[in-house]
Amino acid sequence: MKIIPYGKQCIDNLDIAEVIKVLKSDWITQGSKISEFEAALAKYCGVKHAVAVSSGTAALHAAMNAIGISPGDEVIVPPITFAASANCIVYQGGTPVFSDVESSTLLLDPKKVESKITQNTKAIIAVDYAGQPCDYGSLRRIASKHSLALVSDACHALGAKYKGQRSGSLADLTIFSFHPVKHITTGEGGMIVTDNMDYVDCMRIFRNHGITADTHQRKKQGSWVYEMVNLGYNYRITDFQSALGNSQLQKLPQFLQRRRAIARKYDKAFTLSSKITPLIVNANVFHAYHLYVVKIDFKVLGIDKASLFTSLQEKGVAVNVHYMPVYLHPFYRNKFNSKLGLCPIAEAVYEQIISLPIFPNMTDEDVNYVIENVLNLVK
Repeated sequence: MKIIPYGKQCIDNLDIAEVIKVLKSDWITQGSKISEFEAALAKYCGVKHAVAVSSGTAALHAAMNAIGISPGDEVIVPPITFAASANCIVYQGGTPVFSDVESSTLLLDPKKVESKITQNTKAIIAVDYAGQPCDYGSLRRIASKHSLALVSDACHALGAKYKGQRSGSLADLTIFSFHPVKHITTGEGGMIVTDNMDYVDCMRIFRNHGITADTHQRKKQGSWVYEMVNLGYNYRITDFQSALGNSQLQKLPQFLQRRRAIARKYDKAFTLSSKITPLIVNANVFHAYHLYVVKIDFKVLGIDKASLFTSLQEKGVAVNVHYMPVYLHPFYRNKFNSKLGLCPIAEAVYEQIISLPIFPNMTDEDVNYVIENVLNLVK
């Protein structure tokens, strides 16, 4: 039986050829392909600088380190996101403060953010859920008013736009992920883009064990001497990953075009159903559609979410759920004593949401098969 995954990489012979070139070269890590990839993505986003790392999670961690999050600090973050969006705060000894989302978009609700700010608040992490940018106009005003760093977790939103401005240029730091289900892939990998050179310097040291001079700098200086000035990590990305990323980036426009075409097909099919509600797309954004999420009121239908999930899986439609509110994971319950009722909207929508398959190589036949099976099961 054919399985249609919720997401999948799209790699062609051109991508493979670029990786092979690097594998045959002298430098497969800490070489020039990394800076080429950084420069290409920074230019695409319309910012000055980029720092490539080993994963989106590493990118989040490096960003938290760059803005100086430490024990006692609080960072506001939405609960409907992958755990890494909050974990990066905990890595630095900080405390995630969960602020509820808008029911129609599942994006951080700016109207609720300000009430969460205390004298310990240092930053806001805005998550561009499913590929739709948050309300950065409102969040920027709040951040500026309270002298907070504004960080964009745009791991879902490479290529998205808010009021004509591309994701990557909307916050103090923006994080991207290159996991295989994302818009472009390097296998595993991540990037932080910013206009702030101080952040860049900090993050480049952080990704290299906290060491100030890398291999190339020592060679140029004719010296073996290096100094570890801070506690850092090995968060380096490789050259062959960067070569793949560079090749993938050239195809991003067509990847986005196909994702949006699939979303339009879903929209058309499900607006005819009173039982399925796609998330709202705001008028001032260009949605990148990492995910296509619908809400189904299972209580009204009298069917069980787990049963629908299993039935679709059995038919080869590998749906998923993004996400359980982060603070309901056992780690957060145990460490921060978080409980049900903290973010009522997030908890309510979690009971309703299903992510449907969407990826560039998905055929129209695949899309129609998903639509047919979803509609049949909710009748």
